[in-house]
Amino acid sequence: MRARAVLGGVLSSVAVLVIGWQVGGQTATTASPQTSTSDTSGSTGTGTSATSGPASSGSTGTGSTGSGTFLGSVAQTRYGPVQVQIVVSDGVITDVTAPQLTDADGRSVAISAQAAPVLRQEALQAQSADIQAVSGATFTSEGYTTSLQSAIDQAGL
Repeated sequence: MRARAVLGGVLSSVAVLVIGWQVGGQTATTASPQTSTSDTSGSTGTGTSATSGPASSGSTGTGSTGSGTFLGSVAQTRYGPVQVQIVVSDGVITDVTAPQLTDADGRSVAISAQAAPVLRQEALQAQSADIQAVSGATFTSEGYTTSLQSAIDQAGL
């Protein structure tokens, strides 16, 4: 019985690590080829992303009928920076990605990896930053919604 419990714990840990690794690889590959618009509101975030400064090219939004890609400001959390990017088509958020998620240690990476798909789905359904926090990922959720709101503001939605 004890061996079964240990094996279950090991398999669960491996699954979390694999999911985190896959999500981390996806955000790295999807973030680089897209053009983006960055936050110009003078955020005090100190992220090291190359896309956190003024963008040299990017899409522009024109109110509720705008289209383009909008990069939210970097939200600093206790466990590292969080940044969200949205794609808007005809005033509708069609995609949400997170080029930066908390990365202070392996545990925060694993938590963010589990929370990111849930937060993404919530944002797509709500079409706003008024989304539920993921239990156990409070800091990631707060940073995600802060950066998401910044991107939505840039889009003029």
